[in-house]
Amino acid sequence: MSVDDRVRALGRGVVGRLEQTAGMTVLLGRALRNLDALRSRPVRTVFFRQVYFTGLQALWRVGGIGVLIGVIVLTQVASLVGKNAALGGQILVWTVIRELGPLFAAIIVISRSTSAVAAELGAMRVNREMELLRSLGISPLRYLVVPRVAGMAASLVALTAWFEAVTIAGGLAFSSLVVQLPFLAQLRNIGGALTAGDIGVSLLKSVLFGLVVAATACYHGLRVGASITEIPQVTTRAVMQSLTLVVVANVLLTVVLTS
Repeated sequence: MSVDDRVRALGRGVVGRLEQTAGMTVLLGRALRNLDALRSRPVRTVFFRQVYFTGLQALWRVGGIGVLIGVIVLTQVASLVGKNAALGGQILVWTVIRELGPLFAAIIVISRSTSAVAAELGAMRVNREMELLRSLGISPLRYLVVPRVAGMAASLVALTAWFEAVTIAGGLAFSSLVVQLPFLAQLRNIGGALTAGDIGVSLLKSVLFGLVVAATACYHGLRVGASITEIPQVTTRAVMQSLTLVVVANVLLTVVLTS
């Protein structure tokens, strides 16, 4: 392949990614404008099912990973600051609340739910179920997309809070037993270091990540054509693009909010 061919291929790839991002943004905007669909009982049923799958069924996995991350973070913090509990609490807030909480929760949701939602919507496209919904006067956007976007975003916010709480509690318990730092004293230092701004950053990131992940999953699922062989390809693209967008969004938010 010549240099010109490589440049053209790179250009087509960049244009394709930009078109996909624009399409996901449009889909997300349409879903947010139709949130009133949640007033309908059938739509709420889909919403609660999405929350159950994305949120409740992931609690044990998020909790287990959170405890392990807490042990790792507290061990490293203790090796850096020793028994300086005040500085250790500040570092813990910066790493867990501002960064690791939203990011790890988003990664877990992507690994469990993005592929599932994309495959589910893709299968409905292949089976022509969306045409059936339209023939019955039911909007696929309001019935299928809106509750999934809202359910995944709400679940990610809740999972982020759960991850942060378990990470801090597990890390403090480990440091109390191994490093011999008083649990309550560490907890008070973390409470003193935690500000409304830190909570706001965590909430902002979790909401944004949830919307990005949900929009990406729905967008790629709806792009499946008539062939069932497209479903694995679409789910792979949805997962990879979700990861990329979440990491990019996290970097941009961190730079903007800390500058």
